[in-house]
Amino acid sequence: MISLLLTMKRLLGAILKNMKDPVFKSLVTTLTLILLSGTLFYRGIEGWSWLDSFYFAVISLMPTSASTGLVPSMTISKVFTMIYLVVGIGVMVGALAMIGKSVLKFDDKEMKRSKKKPNN
Repeated sequence: MISLLLTMKRLLGAILKNMKDPVFKSLVTTLTLILLSGTLFYRGIEGWSWLDSFYFAVISLMPTSASTGLVPSMTISKVFTMIYLVVGIGVMVGALAMIGKSVLKFDDKEMKRSKKKPNN
């Protein structure tokens, strides 16, 4: 549990630090709009719940092999999903790369601070 809290602290610190960067702000804004459009589309066309629609919209863009158990069933949904993935994956990877880079910098700074502190 402590590890989760420390990881969340690092992640939030990296995100807050990145919010000063205009490129990151642009990526986050674009990603938010992409996720919103995906969620609204799957909710409206496929009739999935809000949570299922948002979950599918997010997980589809993540560079993992996680299975959602959800599959678009209509032709229009399949076409939308292909376009959604081509556009969204690049934006998601860009945002994740910037966050990852900041987390590593945050960890590096924390390690340097802990080395400077005298041991009791």
